[in-house]
Amino acid sequence: MNPTIEVLRKHRSIRKYQPIALPEEHIDAIIESSQMASTSSNVQAYTIIGLTDPAKKQELARLAGNQAYIEQCGLFLVFCADLHRLKEATELHGETFHQNTESFLVATVDATLAAQNAAVAAESLGYGICYIGGIRNNPQDVSVLLQLPQLTYPVFGMCVGVPDQEPSSRPRLPRHAVYHSDAYDKEKVTQGTQQYDDTMHEYYKERTNGKTLTTWSKGIADKYAKPGRGHIRPFLEGRGFRLE
Repeated sequence: MNPTIEVLRKHRSIRKYQPIALPEEHIDAIIESSQMASTSSNVQAYTIIGLTDPAKKQELARLAGNQAYIEQCGLFLVFCADLHRLKEATELHGETFHQNTESFLVATVDATLAAQNAAVAAESLGYGICYIGGIRNNPQDVSVLLQLPQLTYPVFGMCVGVPDQEPSSRPRLPRHAVYHSDAYDKEKVTQGTQQYDDTMHEYYKERTNGKTLTTWSKGIADKYAKPGRGHIRPFLEGRGFRLE
């Protein structure tokens, strides 16, 4: 295999970092790589905010659920879906900016694609990363802290830094559960889930020295048995997004 695939295969979420700042040339390389991600119709509907200020990182850690590694990492990136810039560009030519659920999805996907490019670039430089979905726990406070304009919202954060741990890679679903030829195969999904449950049961057992005896599907059931982050839609509507 080639070096790029090796980097992808070695991905792990890092939740403990050494207190080492990233040099500017590495930050530049990571951001430039993120900007080369695919983007729908070249709209580039995202903004990245990098934080190194300890006070702001501390506040973001609190808002994201007291996740200490946000404070520890050398660089914390917040990826935002951004229709504000598109609205400005449209109005520059005297036109009215129209947006709906499709444009919201485009902006969210654009931000996600840019983030994954950043993750791969960072890991290729020897850094560890961890996505932080908890940034959406308190999106309004995050938006105020980062001075986000209307028609933007924080999709997620990403810790980037020098790892201070060596966690093992977490097993993934078997290939036949996620890759289908020509059409969706529900039977393979069922089989793959059962197989993965066995794999993850052994993984959790080994990782916790027998203290956690559960499966992947049980974890999914616990997560989705009740609604989560119901505040997101009113927050988005309050920031000018039309979800229709």
